[in-house]
Amino acid sequence: MKQDQQFHHRLEALDDRIVNATQQPSLNKVVSQGRRNLLKGGAALALFSLFPSLPSPLAKAVSAEHPRTSLLNFQSVEAITSSSFDSVIVPPGYLAQAFFSWGDGVMPNAPAWRDDASNSWQDQLLQAGDNHDGMHFFPFAETPNQRGLLVINHEYVNPTLHPEGMAFVNQADGKRTRPAEQVRKELAAHGLSVIEIAKDSNDQWQRVARSPFNRRISGYTRFRVSAPLAGDARMKTASNPSGDEILGTLNNCSMGVTPWGTYLACEENFHNYFVNRDEQDYAQRPEHKRYGIGLGGSSRYYAWESVEARFDATPDATQPHHGHVNEPNRFGWVVELDPFAPQSAPIKRTAMGRLGRECAVCSLGDDGRMAFYSGDDARGEYLYKFVPAGAYHPGEPEHNANLLDSGTLYAAQFQADGRGRWLPLRFGDPGLTAQDGFADQQAVLLNSRGAADAIGATPMDRPEWVAVHPHTREAYVSLTNNTDRGKVHPTDAANPRAENLHGQILRWREAGANPTAEEFEWDIFVLAGERQHADQSIPANRVGNISGDLFSSPDGMAFDSAGRLWILTDADETAPYMGKIGSNQMLCADPVSREVRRFLVGPWGAEITGITWSPDETAMWINVQHPGISYPASDGHSRPRSTTVLITREDGGIIGC
Repeated sequence: MKQDQQFHHRLEALDDRIVNATQQPSLNKVVSQGRRNLLKGGAALALFSLFPSLPSPLAKAVSAEHPRTSLLNFQSVEAITSSSFDSVIVPPGYLAQAFFSWGDGVMPNAPAWRDDASNSWQDQLLQAGDNHDGMHFFPFAETPNQRGLLVINHEYVNPTLHPEGMAFVNQADGKRTRPAEQVRKELAAHGLSVIEIAKDSNDQWQRVARSPFNRRISGYTRFRVSAPLAGDARMKTASNPSGDEILGTLNNCSMGVTPWGTYLACEENFHNYFVNRDEQDYAQRPEHKRYGIGLGGSSRYYAWESVEARFDATPDATQPHHGHVNEPNRFGWVVELDPFAPQSAPIKRTAMGRLGRECAVCSLGDDGRMAFYSGDDARGEYLYKFVPAGAYHPGEPEHNANLLDSGTLYAAQFQADGRGRWLPLRFGDPGLTAQDGFADQQAVLLNSRGAADAIGATPMDRPEWVAVHPHTREAYVSLTNNTDRGKVHPTDAANPRAENLHGQILRWREAGANPTAEEFEWDIFVLAGERQHADQSIPANRVGNISGDLFSSPDGMAFDSAGRLWILTDADETAPYMGKIGSNQMLCADPVSREVRRFLVGPWGAEITGITWSPDETAMWINVQHPGISYPASDGHSRPRSTTVLITREDGGIIGC
């Protein structure tokens, strides 16, 4: 059973359906108002000014700081434009092998995966979930390059989860119903996997099948709620009248890690899992309307409410707390998980704000103060950072345990002169008062999008992953694309192309390289897209300024320790403008030469996402999400499976060198 690519196009259309139509002020206007040894991520990006002949002060400063030596020491691979391509290609001298696929065993008693997808929902709770996305390798301190825990997000599910795809029955009243077994299996396939991996006697990485650290987090796992919304009336439901415990996590896309050794999973397109059928209630409930909770007969994605009442957010006055009208408020958070404590309850950290959050990437200052950067992945949404009130103290786990429970959430404003400001989302400030519809700070956090609207943050072209340079703390965000740019929102300096089909990567540097600063300098690192023809026949909005291999729709990003930026893409390879770019890929960029070189090409129909390394960087893992044909079997007929891929060098050397 091949992947239904139209299914993914429909989901993407639903994700993009809720467009932030708030009109913002001009960019020229200034608004008045640990426990374990972790790897330091990262390295530097290839730096591109939007106007190479007129480099910005930031671009000049970065060029002066980095040695003029190319970091890209591998042979570029060719783009693949064939719709029958069903494999993974890496440069000569490298190996890529399937390592961990949907349905592989996680728990010791997990049954074998069945190619006909006939495993039950109870089986699925013990097996790898679907659609692998963000991930991280946590080394054991004693043997960091031989043993560790791999934590992997499972973002959503594909029709191939079931033998004959997803079954829906349309009712006369506009509702859709689903088989209970299918809904339960889909809930089981969401969440995260934690697996121990180790090198065997042949120095090869293997999964450790019976590790006590192995764990599946799913739509049925119980989560704690942290301050300041723990126990708040707006978090209470008929199923959880105390408002302090949540069942499940959904749509975990990218991630982050903390200096004290925990994993941060991020709940992205949660809005598509819920429905509120009461139009009057919906219209006056910003935490539903501003986030695009379904309004009508059924939720947009999977109609789980036909089986699980908690996904029906229609108010019901006959039930305590009006039933589950508050259930959507319990999603859209950063989820903190200690991978080395398999019995601990994961925690939803509400002080960090409620978004369609893509990531929570940490930038750590010399004094222990830090910021966590997040993109809100929808057209016209914002770039955020959360600054904890306290500082990280190495070796003090009790002090660090709740650092994410208090602090300040900011949204970014990019000004046309290459400067920018972080605008605090703070109750009582202009635009964020009771008269403006915000009753308290909790209301600001529940409707962080609306708060960012009110203070004049800059609407962006789908801000996704953030990567932070490990030495200079320069930060980069991928802006994947935005076909509504120029229609709903005007073009501006940070988002310069109308009908932006290919996306861009933007870079900023905090004042004084201080993660907690409220001012920064920025410029555009690269415009993705096509190369202009001699006859000037490519429309200007599709032309990029890439020096090297072409790509579209940058999504995942991460630095390695040598100074390379790795870029992973999520483009629609079937689009007519993708003819020379081909299937999704991973590229690498040099910060000084500004060269971009293609390192990996994935199967047709797949997104390339998720990236992590062993501490010595001789092993890299990436994810192939929703491959379209039969990967990883690559035999043309087996059921395709989202898969974590292990990449090594044939000589055992460092990746990218």
